[in-house]
Amino acid sequence: MKLVILDRDGVINFDSAQFIKSPDEWKPIPGSLEAIARLNQAGFRVVLVTNQSGVGRGLFDMTTLNAIHDKMHKTLAQYGGRIDALFYCPHAADSNCNCRKPKAGMFQEIARRFNVSLINVPSVGDSLRDLQASAAVGAQPMLVLTGKGQQTQATGGLPEGTLVFADLGEAAAFIIANRSSSENR
Repeated sequence: MKLVILDRDGVINFDSAQFIKSPDEWKPIPGSLEAIARLNQAGFRVVLVTNQSGVGRGLFDMTTLNAIHDKMHKTLAQYGGRIDALFYCPHAADSNCNCRKPKAGMFQEIARRFNVSLINVPSVGDSLRDLQASAAVGAQPMLVLTGKGQQTQATGGLPEGTLVFADLGEAAAFIIANRSSSENR
């Protein structure tokens, strides 16, 4: 199975220091939805892994989070794309849960539910915690310079072997080309 793991805020949609608290605040980064559709068309299953501490902080409830994700799914479908599974951590940053990135709980759940190894699976994020969670399960960390990506790159400390791309479109093109060429060997 060809699998790609994506973070949401800062990778697919614009991020906000005040959180994305409503469907109206969810706005896709130009080219991100087309990139997901291209991944789907190339045979990849796309899985989302996102920290959503706004729920735990009481900034929005599960109904609102579901409405945000519903808008994302419907907008993505207009481009011929889909998210095959969505994993989120609703806990506040100070909770000691295993699912909040940089911990690897959501990634371990992906491996369990899909019955796959995540070794070298492309995993795209814009923050250090995204990359750390990816690396913890042996996935291939990929940093995009959208969202917090430029700040993350400037701060340094990236996991060894992290690949860097301008945006999700560039990362998707690399993933598709890299997986296709390795399958043809």
